[in-house]
Amino acid sequence: DEKVVAFQDIKPAAQRHYLIIPVEHIPTVGDLQRRDEDYSLVSCMLSVGKELLHKDAPQTLHRFGFHQPPFNSVDHLHLHCFALPFLPSYQVQVLGPFGGLIEAETLLAKIRPLHSKV
Repeated sequence: DEKVVAFQDIKPAAQRHYLIIPVEHIPTVGDLQRRDEDYSLVSCMLSVGKELLHKDAPQTLHRFGFHQPPFNSVDHLHLHCFALPFLPSYQVQVLGPFGGLIEAETLLAKIRPLHSKV
């Protein structure tokens, strides 16, 4: 859509692994603030990721997370959408299944505007 782009990760870490990125350049989760625009964007990213995985891998568990500095490999905000299980080649042995990631719902709680009724 006009806010985000979605595609499969070229080095999948799970059975299905999508990336959802905003069209607007935002370097990292550290650049997001408690404001309606950022909350709306992250909500949209999560919604698109959930829709993709529910269509593509409906019978599996799903995880959604953002890399946090210094674990981000690219300075452009992107949501990882995983249909579990993780693949053996993934770095779960080193970092744990979500090492360096903040779960999408946790990030939403952090940036939820104080006046929001959501």
